[in-house]
Amino acid sequence: MSPREVPSRTVVLGVGNSHRRDDGVGPAVVARLVREAGHGLLPHSLGLHVSDGEPARLITLWQGAGLAVIVDAARTRRPAPGRVHRLEDVDDAVRPAFAASSHGLGISEAVRLARVLDRLPPRLVIYGVEIADTGFGTGLSAGVAGAVPGVAARVRQDIVQHGGNLHGGNLHGGSLHGGNLHGGKRRG
Repeated sequence: MSPREVPSRTVVLGVGNSHRRDDGVGPAVVARLVREAGHGLLPHSLGLHVSDGEPARLITLWQGAGLAVIVDAARTRRPAPGRVHRLEDVDDAVRPAFAASSHGLGISEAVRLARVLDRLPPRLVIYGVEIADTGFGTGLSAGVAGAVPGVAARVRQDIVQHGGNLHGGNLHGGSLHGGNLHGGKRRG
């Protein structure tokens, strides 16, 4: 295998709406990774997408991937903007306590549907970044913006653990509109 290949396709999905302040954290992480890929720092076969979180679109984007990493805004009862939750246990992502979404349908519904359709990727990692402000406008709050570099670094670690070498980069675009992961178990 060449150092520029990933053993199976890897995708990173930034879910959110950059025109709803902190809800744009997923797209912000993907934008950072796009810049790194432009400098040859990520694998050629890495797919980088921005999505509104609609379940059918998420399933289509992760189809055929050995690893899918999702980054989304997280709402919690006692928010600490910028605190990061990492879920790798798919069952955690579909529990009712974590399923509420201000967008109607989202990641937990996509996981449930993909499970029924037998279209879950072999490995799914979800990063939820706690948010404070989803009002109209662009720009992340200070705490959420401060989390972006660390989340991008953790995503790179996931890629390496999956067998990818951080060299080269082909990019794939997507749509840019909102979606939220709610709740989560802190890991890593």
